[in-house]
Amino acid sequence: MNLYDLYLISPQLAVASTGILVILLDLVFQRKGFLPYVAFAGLLVSLAFLVIQSVDLAGAVNLVDEAESGAAGVLAGSLSVDRFSLFFNYLVLAALGLVTLSSVDYVMRIERFRGEYFGLLLFSATGMMLLASATELITIYISLELTTLPLAALSAFLMTSKSSEAGMKFLIIGAISSAVMLYGMALIYGFTGSTQLDEIAVAITSAAALELPFGGYALLVGVVLMLVGFGFKISSVPFQMWVPDIYEGAPAPVVAFLSVASKAAAVAVLIRVLFTGFFPIALDWASLIAVLAAASMTLGNLAAIGQSNIRRLFGYSTIAHAGYILVGIAASVKASGSVTEGPEFISLGLNSVLFYLAAYAAANLTAFFAIIAVSQRTGSDLIEDYAGLVRRAPFLAVVLTLALVALIGVPPTSIFIAKLVIFSAAVKSGLVWLAILGVINSVVSAYYYVRIVRVMFLEPPQEQETSGISPVAWFALTVSGVAMVGIGIAPGFVLRAAEIAVGALML
Repeated sequence: MNLYDLYLISPQLAVASTGILVILLDLVFQRKGFLPYVAFAGLLVSLAFLVIQSVDLAGAVNLVDEAESGAAGVLAGSLSVDRFSLFFNYLVLAALGLVTLSSVDYVMRIERFRGEYFGLLLFSATGMMLLASATELITIYISLELTTLPLAALSAFLMTSKSSEAGMKFLIIGAISSAVMLYGMALIYGFTGSTQLDEIAVAITSAAALELPFGGYALLVGVVLMLVGFGFKISSVPFQMWVPDIYEGAPAPVVAFLSVASKAAAVAVLIRVLFTGFFPIALDWASLIAVLAAASMTLGNLAAIGQSNIRRLFGYSTIAHAGYILVGIAASVKASGSVTEGPEFISLGLNSVLFYLAAYAAANLTAFFAIIAVSQRTGSDLIEDYAGLVRRAPFLAVVLTLALVALIGVPPTSIFIAKLVIFSAAVKSGLVWLAILGVINSVVSAYYYVRIVRVMFLEPPQEQETSGISPVAWFALTVSGVAMVGIGIAPGFVLRAAEIAVGALML
């Protein structure tokens, strides 16, 4: 490893180093109030490195390929520093920065472990950023574990029965899915003789000519087992059983971070694996992804209808949104029987996925920050305790309503545009049935989202106190809310960034 290698992973190193620094400062100082600001400052350093890399990429496709040392050191074939990975790194940093600020009030209840709390968040973010760049199976597995294990520990941080249960379920189910995925990777290595995605694609190309599913039964089993691992991270059906319990029991800021950043990183690595390593058999896995998308949308929305706890409701909601995202991935492959439509057609579906992730991140973070503010005052996450919120805290009620409307996909919100692009891509790809099912599920989701709005605005308040949060938490809520509205009103910037990112992946 040389200095240029260190520069290539400087954003990840900055985040990991900040995590270590926060833990060390926690050991030295008795007063812990400054720790979130140290963590936030470290994220700004990582952001500066990302900006520098973005400038360097102005005339290059991939910084690794442009470097003379690109064929040597730990980065050889393991990481790809391109605009695709930078898009997700920006998204992870933005989500973590806002979650860090929103945690300033929340961590008062876990005062003994503030350093560990922010340190684990930073370590998990490091794994997510590495996931977006990983182009080799072993690197992908290690990055996934670095992402998951800190989140499992954070889920149990409240030391309550529900929190401990959440952490235990996350750890056990995550370990099982990781083991299954690792076995799938071993099968793929045995079939192709390589762990590099580009070399796997070359080996699969000749196998794809055989009259067998996926080019071979071993490859079929390997791909399916890998999708089990990715499905757990994305929280798609049938790997979603952990989601509602973790959403209910884990610290709310951790859930907010998990719901957007972890999902984004998992989608990033799923796209890179499927479209770099397994595109020669795209028609086979596209059908499988379409089925998972349909099941996730339907089960998530139907299960959310009967929920009385708002965090469990959002747990099932995120399963449904995972289905919408998978629609875009499936639509990126021509379902009518050809994968030779060119990069323009493939980009249509993937552009919609990246835009959807950005829009969903803004809307979901806004909703969770409002939920955190309400629960800190009321001590409850029951929907019935939101009665009359518009009288007690008008701003929170309005912001939460806007977030819920955005999550439904009502025009002109950002997720409406994202769903429009995704469903249009599905129709053009021949997946008309999936687009229709997606529209139906969007209508179903309106029921449980609007139910929360009705409780806030139409039912009498149960208490007259106002919900107060710190200025820093207000700032995080305001920024996420402005981003949510801004992406809906002027989506061009994010759409253009998504197009550039996908273009780098297709080259």
